[in-house]
Amino acid sequence: MSNIQLIIEERPSDIGNFLVGRLLPFREKRLVGPFCFIDHMGPAAMNDHQNIDIPPHPHIGLSTLTYLFEGSIMHRDGLGTAVEINPGQVNWMTAGKGIAHSERTPERLRHSDKFLHGLQIWVALPKHLEEMDPEFFHADGNDIPTWQEDGVDFKLIAGEAFGKKSPIPVYSPLYFIEIKNKGEKTLSIGNQLFGESGLYILEGGVTSDGNTFGPKNFLVAKDSKLCEFTLEPNSTVYIFGGEPFPEERFIYWNFVASSRERIEEAKEKWLKQEFAPVPGETEYVPLPPQTRNVK
Repeated sequence: MSNIQLIIEERPSDIGNFLVGRLLPFREKRLVGPFCFIDHMGPAAMNDHQNIDIPPHPHIGLSTLTYLFEGSIMHRDGLGTAVEINPGQVNWMTAGKGIAHSERTPERLRHSDKFLHGLQIWVALPKHLEEMDPEFFHADGNDIPTWQEDGVDFKLIAGEAFGKKSPIPVYSPLYFIEIKNKGEKTLSIGNQLFGESGLYILEGGVTSDGNTFGPKNFLVAKDSKLCEFTLEPNSTVYIFGGEPFPEERFIYWNFVASSRERIEEAKEKWLKQEFAPVPGETEYVPLPPQTRNVK
């Protein structure tokens, strides 16, 4: 009997001047554990006239996680943070009751050819922390737990698993794991996981229950404890998961909350430009026209 509950194929989504592959949310699966939004950015080659320029935009009720494979992004936020994120590093911004931030190509790269490739992720906050003060945390690549087991390379980007703990200050039980291999390898890691699990194939392929899946597929497990699969040679996969929340989460634009009323409040606050400004920024992303109800 197959342990795959749902197969989600990456869907292109336009975020302005950049196309990304949207993995979550999906109509049949809004969250996997506390993960409510996963975007695969790129890989994109940009010339000396093409840059990432996402002006200040707001968030509530979540933490954002940026993890790059190639390229660099300059992050600025309403706390006064100004940090360039590079491959292997982790940017973790917790919005809580509300924060605005911008994401742009660093000045040093704006007039040269460049690549950008990575993952952007939202993790919903537990209800009792939705109104916490905003925070920001940056980790270098050498701060992230990495290890090799039976010829397979593991990296615990966030959360706890395999008896290890990432330094990223997460607020609910979760895990975000990178797995890379060279030769074909069968992994049975269900006893290391908990809650809900999803597996994203970046490179190579995965065989599970006699079915083979290639890149740009996101497999959601029926039972994380039964997580067993075979990696094709030279594969890179990511496993996301953790304990689901007891309450529903609503998503509108960049806002996540356990109540529709809280999202309406955030919309009004952004319309009135009452979020703390981002130093050095004069633009902002306007609230999009509401064409449908909050999900």
